[in-house]
Amino acid sequence: MARDIVLRKIDKDDPPELNLGWSRNISLTWRIMAVNAVTLLLFAAGLLLLDNFRTELLIKRQEISRNYIKNIAFTLPKLDENEQRQYLQKFGETNELRIRFYDKNGRKNFDSFAEFGPSYEERNPDDENFNKRAARQMDIIIDWLILAKPLPLYIMDRDENISSWPYLLARQKNGQNLYIRTQARYAPDRTPVILAGSYLPKQQKFIHLTLNARDIRTSVRAERFNIGMFILLMLGFAILLSLFLARTIVRPLRYLAHAATKVKFGRAFDIDLPRLPSRRDEIGMLARALADMNESLRNRLDATEAFAADVAHEIKNPLASLRSAIEGMNNIKDADLQRQLLDIAMDDVMRMDRLITDISEASRVDSLLARTDFEEIDVGDLISYILNERKQRADHLDQHNIKFAFARPRKNVAIIKGDEARLFRAIDNIIDNAISFSPHNGLIEIRATRTETAIIIQIIDEGPGVPVHLRQEIFTRFHSIRNDKEEFGKHSGLGLAIASAIIKGHRGTISVHDRDDHKNGANFVIKLPPIENLDSDNKDEDA
Repeated sequence: MARDIVLRKIDKDDPPELNLGWSRNISLTWRIMAVNAVTLLLFAAGLLLLDNFRTELLIKRQEISRNYIKNIAFTLPKLDENEQRQYLQKFGETNELRIRFYDKNGRKNFDSFAEFGPSYEERNPDDENFNKRAARQMDIIIDWLILAKPLPLYIMDRDENISSWPYLLARQKNGQNLYIRTQARYAPDRTPVILAGSYLPKQQKFIHLTLNARDIRTSVRAERFNIGMFILLMLGFAILLSLFLARTIVRPLRYLAHAATKVKFGRAFDIDLPRLPSRRDEIGMLARALADMNESLRNRLDATEAFAADVAHEIKNPLASLRSAIEGMNNIKDADLQRQLLDIAMDDVMRMDRLITDISEASRVDSLLARTDFEEIDVGDLISYILNERKQRADHLDQHNIKFAFARPRKNVAIIKGDEARLFRAIDNIIDNAISFSPHNGLIEIRATRTETAIIIQIIDEGPGVPVHLRQEIFTRFHSIRNDKEEFGKHSGLGLAIASAIIKGHRGTISVHDRDDHKNGANFVIKLPPIENLDSDNKDEDA
């Protein structure tokens, strides 16, 4: 059972149960069966063609019967009585006919069966064996299914006269010469019987022919049997094909759905969905997409747990310091010491406020960017605006006397699509980080250039630089390298992590390198796709 399957690692081969080898409540297996059954219905429609084939044969036999009457009507006047008997006997036996004559008063005066013996066998259905009766019932069922027009019943061995065949009398009243009327009927054993009759003016009598078309029934039954056997063969093939499709489509889907349900309810957090590496069809693509989604979900949950643990750890420090300061204020009577403890408490409160603000920003940046409609942004104008804002605040500038050198690109050269407020925050965080590590009277260079594939922003400081082994870690949450001259608690350790998340949300990258001139300092490089590349990517996704 699928529920008992032991799940394998994603780098292993497919589980053995998954190897290759339209109503919402209907299983996909039954839908496949239904689609295959349509083909069988099309073959079954061949039975309708057989009915048309039978009808055409009956029409042809009726035409032949008309020709028989014409031949008899033309030949008999030329023969004497003895020759007429010999002619009728031979003609009836050769063509398997029953020939009857009636005088103008309607009395039967000749019957080839009575004179020469039957030229064909009239069978009683009650005397037939089981196979014959079963075949006759099958004929009735098939004729009912295909809505075949029923034929009247032909009654055998009755004491008939001309009134038994009213169509002959109807034509006699019309007064037409040799007007031949034909009918098709069924004998009790479902054998087609062709009736043909006319009034012979020269002989002043009626002629009536009965033709047993048992060969038509035999041919139709044989073709029906062949079609039936072919339909059974196709039915078996359709069932096998449906089972194959169910094995290769339904079972993997059911397996994936079962595994996804276990992930949904958290009963198997460490489950590894099968990637089905041997399959290159849509099922394989779905399996790999679900496996990637599950892995991404797991990483996000791990990151959320780690983030929560880091938040708890970071908040404990200022809370402990704040608690200690408050407790000390109750035990100390010296006003100066109380003011110092009050200043410590205020610093801790400000530190917690800054930490909570950054935590809120870091936790919401991905969702905010996902809901934001990006607009065109001139990178040169954005950086100029950031530097003007800093100049007006003049907080860090007054303290460290930091100078900026901005190589501004030409107007409308470095155009991107994004959220201006978030990009402002990202670049401002990196500048803030550069200021915190820059020496007194240091210079921070900012460059914005355009290549064919990216808008490149460089923020270069004169600080100690970033060690190679920490160049990835500094973009993780709560990772902070504090400058020796900086007071503890001035930064939350989330600034670069927030900047990295914002840049990645704009399909960009951020990295840190050494300065190109080999001096001390860090070179933060931001690469963002230009607006032309974004428009091209969006068109490809829509296609």
